[in-house]
Amino acid sequence: MTENPPTPPGGAEDGPHGIALNRTFDARRELVFEAWTRPEHFAYWFGGELEVPVDRVTMDARPGGVWSLVMRTPDGGELPFSGVYREVSAPERLEFTVRDAAAPGGSEGEIVRVTLTEAGDGTEMAFRQLGGNLTSEQYRQAEAGWGSFFDRLTELLARA
Repeated sequence: MTENPPTPPGGAEDGPHGIALNRTFDARRELVFEAWTRPEHFAYWFGGELEVPVDRVTMDARPGGVWSLVMRTPDGGELPFSGVYREVSAPERLEFTVRDAAAPGGSEGEIVRVTLTEAGDGTEMAFRQLGGNLTSEQYRQAEAGWGSFFDRLTELLARA
Protein backbone atom coordinates (compact mmCIF):
# COMPACT_ATOMS: atom_id res chain seq x y z
CA MET A 1 0.00 0.00 0.00
CA THR A 2 1.21 3.48 -0.74
CA GLU A 3 -0.14 6.75 0.50
CA ASN A 4 0.04 10.04 -1.28
CA PRO A 5 0.21 13.22 0.76
CA PRO A 6 -3.19 14.81 1.30
CA THR A 7 -4.25 17.68 -0.89
CA PRO A 8 -4.76 20.71 1.30
CA PRO A 9 -8.34 21.95 1.62
CA GLY A 10 -8.97 24.77 -0.78
CA GLY A 11 -8.04 22.94 -3.97
CA ALA A 12 -9.98 23.85 -7.08
CA GLU A 13 -12.02 20.62 -7.05
CA ASP A 14 -12.94 20.74 -3.38
CA GLY A 15 -13.82 24.41 -3.01
CA PRO A 16 -12.88 26.24 0.17
CA HIS A 17 -13.33 23.30 2.56
CA GLY A 18 -12.77 19.62 2.14
CA ILE A 19 -10.47 16.63 2.27
CA ALA A 20 -8.64 14.87 -0.55
CA LEU A 21 -6.77 11.63 0.15
CA ASN A 22 -5.36 9.04 -2.22
CA ARG A 23 -4.35 5.48 -1.38
CA THR A 24 -3.21 2.48 -3.35
CA PHE A 25 -4.30 -0.91 -2.00
CA ASP A 26 -2.84 -4.32 -2.80
CA ALA A 27 -6.30 -5.71 -3.55
CA ARG A 28 -8.65 -6.03 -6.49
CA ARG A 29 -11.05 -3.17 -7.07
CA GLU A 30 -14.09 -5.40 -6.41
CA LEU A 31 -12.77 -6.23 -2.92
CA VAL A 32 -12.15 -2.59 -2.09
CA PHE A 33 -15.65 -1.70 -3.26
CA GLU A 34 -17.14 -4.49 -1.10
CA ALA A 35 -15.23 -3.14 1.91
CA TRP A 36 -17.16 0.13 1.43
CA THR A 37 -20.58 -1.51 0.97
CA ARG A 38 -20.76 -4.66 3.14
CA PRO A 39 -21.71 -3.99 6.78
CA GLU A 40 -19.34 -6.55 8.28
CA HIS A 41 -16.37 -5.06 6.38
CA PHE A 42 -17.34 -1.42 6.88
CA ALA A 43 -17.83 -2.04 10.62
CA TYR A 44 -14.27 -3.36 10.87
CA TRP A 45 -12.47 -0.42 9.34
CA PHE A 46 -14.76 2.61 9.78
CA GLY A 47 -14.05 4.03 13.19
CA GLY A 48 -10.38 3.07 13.29
CA GLU A 49 -9.72 1.81 16.80
CA LEU A 50 -13.26 2.54 17.99
CA GLU A 51 -15.73 -0.35 18.03
CA VAL A 52 -18.49 -0.34 15.42
CA PRO A 53 -20.87 -3.21 16.27
CA VAL A 54 -22.03 -4.93 13.06
CA ASP A 55 -25.57 -5.17 14.43
CA ARG A 56 -25.62 -1.33 14.56
CA VAL A 57 -24.69 -0.95 10.87
CA THR A 58 -27.27 -0.65 8.09
CA MET A 59 -26.32 -0.22 4.44
CA ASP A 60 -28.74 0.02 1.53
CA ALA A 61 -26.08 0.65 -1.12
CA ARG A 62 -28.18 2.02 -3.98
CA PRO A 63 -29.00 5.60 -5.02
CA GLY A 64 -31.41 6.98 -2.41
CA GLY A 65 -30.59 4.16 0.03
CA VAL A 66 -29.73 4.99 3.63
CA TRP A 67 -26.72 3.91 5.67
CA SER A 68 -26.11 4.30 9.39
CA LEU A 69 -23.82 3.09 12.14
CA VAL A 70 -22.86 3.72 15.74
CA MET A 71 -19.29 3.95 17.05
CA ARG A 72 -18.69 3.08 20.69
CA THR A 73 -16.16 5.17 22.60
CA PRO A 74 -13.93 3.71 25.34
CA ASP A 75 -16.02 5.47 28.02
CA GLY A 76 -19.22 3.76 26.77
CA GLY A 77 -20.49 6.72 24.75
CA GLU A 78 -22.00 6.36 21.30
CA LEU A 79 -21.28 8.36 18.15
CA PRO A 80 -24.00 7.91 15.51
CA PHE A 81 -23.30 8.48 11.81
CA SER A 82 -25.71 8.29 8.89
CA GLY A 83 -26.24 9.36 5.33
CA VAL A 84 -27.81 8.68 1.95
CA TYR A 85 -26.20 7.08 -1.09
CA ARG A 86 -26.26 9.45 -4.06
CA GLU A 87 -24.36 7.31 -6.58
CA VAL A 88 -23.41 3.63 -6.53
CA SER A 89 -21.53 2.35 -9.58
CA ALA A 90 -19.88 -0.96 -8.67
CA PRO A 91 -16.96 -1.40 -8.55
CA GLU A 92 -15.66 2.03 -9.46
CA ARG A 93 -17.57 4.81 -7.71
CA LEU A 94 -19.54 5.69 -4.59
CA GLU A 95 -20.98 9.00 -3.52
CA PHE A 96 -22.89 9.43 -0.29
CA THR A 97 -23.64 11.95 2.42
CA VAL A 98 -22.32 11.61 5.94
CA ARG A 99 -23.75 13.24 9.05
CA ASP A 100 -22.88 12.93 12.69
CA ALA A 101 -24.58 14.35 15.76
CA ALA A 102 -22.66 17.63 15.34
CA ALA A 103 -23.97 18.29 11.79
CA PRO A 104 -25.91 21.53 11.46
CA GLY A 105 -29.68 21.11 11.54
CA GLY A 106 -31.25 20.90 8.10
CA SER A 107 -27.91 20.02 6.52
CA GLU A 108 -27.53 16.78 4.58
CA GLY A 109 -24.00 16.73 5.97
CA GLU A 110 -20.80 16.31 4.04
CA ILE A 111 -20.50 14.62 0.66
CA VAL A 112 -18.05 11.74 0.29
CA ARG A 113 -16.84 10.63 -3.15
CA VAL A 114 -14.82 7.46 -3.60
CA THR A 115 -13.36 6.58 -6.99
CA LEU A 116 -11.60 3.23 -7.47
CA THR A 117 -9.26 2.66 -10.41
CA GLU A 118 -7.46 -0.54 -11.33
CA ALA A 119 -3.70 -0.23 -10.90
CA GLY A 120 -2.05 -3.47 -12.01
CA ASP A 121 -2.96 -6.04 -9.36
CA GLY A 122 -4.02 -3.28 -6.97
CA THR A 123 -6.50 -0.46 -6.69
CA GLU A 124 -6.01 3.28 -6.52
CA MET A 125 -8.59 5.04 -4.37
CA ALA A 126 -9.32 8.74 -4.70
CA PHE A 127 -11.27 9.92 -1.64
CA ARG A 128 -12.93 13.33 -1.37
CA GLN A 129 -15.03 14.81 1.40
CA LEU A 130 -16.60 18.17 0.74
CA GLY A 131 -19.45 20.29 1.87
CA GLY A 132 -18.07 23.24 3.80
CA ASN A 133 -19.99 22.28 6.95
CA LEU A 134 -16.88 21.92 9.13
CA THR A 135 -14.32 24.36 10.47
CA SER A 136 -10.70 24.12 9.29
CA GLU A 137 -9.82 22.36 12.57
CA GLN A 138 -12.69 19.89 12.15
CA TYR A 139 -11.48 19.11 8.62
CA ARG A 140 -7.96 18.50 9.97
CA GLN A 141 -9.41 16.12 12.59
CA ALA A 142 -11.62 14.38 10.02
CA GLU A 143 -8.66 13.97 7.67
CA ALA A 144 -6.63 12.31 10.44
CA GLY A 145 -9.62 10.11 11.27
CA TRP A 146 -10.07 8.96 7.68
CA GLY A 147 -6.33 8.24 7.50
CA SER A 148 -6.67 5.96 10.53
CA PHE A 149 -9.75 4.33 9.01
CA PHE A 150 -7.86 3.66 5.77
CA ASP A 151 -5.02 2.05 7.75
CA ARG A 152 -7.62 -0.41 9.10
CA LEU A 153 -9.02 -0.86 5.59
CA THR A 154 -5.51 -1.81 4.46
CA GLU A 155 -5.38 -4.45 7.24
CA LEU A 156 -8.76 -5.85 6.21
CA LEU A 157 -7.80 -6.07 2.54
CA ALA A 158 -4.49 -7.78 3.38
CA ARG A 159 -6.47 -10.65 4.95
CA ALA A 160 -8.77 -11.09 1.91
